[in-house]
Amino acid sequence: MMIPSFDQAVQRDGYAWWYLDAISDDGDLGLTVIAFIGSVFSPYYAWQRARSKGNPFNHCAINVALYGRRGRWSMTERGESALCRNATSLRIGPSGLRWTGSSLLIDIEEWAFPLPRRIRGQIRIHPLIGNSITIALDQEKRHNWTPIWPEARVEVDLLTPSLNWSGEGYFDHNTGIEPLEKAFNSWHWSRAVTSSGPVVLYDTSDCGGRRAIHALHFSRDGSRSELEPSPEVSLPSSGWRIARSTRSDSGRARLKATWEDTPFYARSLIHTRLLGEEVTAVHESLSLPRFCAPLVQLMLPFRMPRRSNWSGSNDGEADKANDG
Repeated sequence: MMIPSFDQAVQRDGYAWWYLDAISDDGDLGLTVIAFIGSVFSPYYAWQRARSKGNPFNHCAINVALYGRRGRWSMTERGESALCRNATSLRIGPSGLRWTGSSLLIDIEEWAFPLPRRIRGQIRIHPLIGNSITIALDQEKRHNWTPIWPEARVEVDLLTPSLNWSGEGYFDHNTGIEPLEKAFNSWHWSRAVTSSGPVVLYDTSDCGGRRAIHALHFSRDGSRSELEPSPEVSLPSSGWRIARSTRSDSGRARLKATWEDTPFYARSLIHTRLLGEEVTAVHESLSLPRFCAPLVQLMLPFRMPRRSNWSGSNDGEADKANDG
C-alpha cells in the first residue's frame, strides 16, 4: 500500500500539501483536513514572495473544517520553528499527521475562527485503495498531484466539539515549484465512490485559457484507468458568485449542500451520475484571480491568523466559555 512521505524537498516559492476529505455514513456530516508547507492561500506567504522572501517552511498550517452540526473552521499559520517532520510524520505546532504502520493518525489541537472555539481530538485514515502515480496538472509540469488513497475509511473521534463518526474518505498530495496563480486561472475538482471503485475528476483552466481534464477510475484490484470525460454540467454559482461545474453521464447534476463559500473557492456536496451510477461527490471550485484580488488579500488575515513562534506549550488561550 502506498503511504505518504512527509520529508520531501519543497522549493522556494513552492508548496506541498496533504488533503483529506470524508463524509459520514449517514451523509449528514463531513470534514476536510489540509496540511500545508508553503500555504498556497496564505496572504502572508504571498506578501513575502512579492518581496523575494518566499520561504515555504515559514508558512505552514493545518486547516481543519467540520461540516454539519457543530461545524467549525480553523487555519492558523505558523513559522518554521513550529514545523517538525520526517518520512512518516508531519507536525505543525500542536497538530500533526503520523503513519502508524497500518493507518494515518491525525492529532488535532486547534482553535476555530472567527469565534475562538477548540477543535481537539483524533482522526484515523484506513486506506482501501492506493495509488503511486503522480500526475502533472500543467504542461510545464510545475504542479503535480498524487491521489494517494482514492478510497479510504475514516474514523473521527473529537473531544471538542464532541463528535464521533465514521465514513468514506479520500486522501491526496499536491506539490508545486511556483504559486498556483502563475499557472492556473481556475479549476473544478470532485471525487466520488462507485460500486466498482472511486472516480476522481480534475478539470483545470490555465492562465492561457487552455483546459485539461483528468478523469480517473481506480478499480478495487488496484488498477487505474482514464475515462472518457462525461458531459460538463453547470451547477448554481456560490453565494460569492464562484462558478461551479462538474461532469455527469446523464448531463444532469444537482447541488446537495455548500460546505464552504468563500470569495475565491467553494467546497460542496453534489449528486451526479458516473459510470452509470447515481453518486454523491465532494466538489471544489477555485478562482485564482479572485484569490489575488487586493480586497480578498486584505480580508484573509481575519480568517487565517498567524503565530510566528511556537514554544510547544498550549497554543494560545481563548475564552474557556467557548471551549465546547
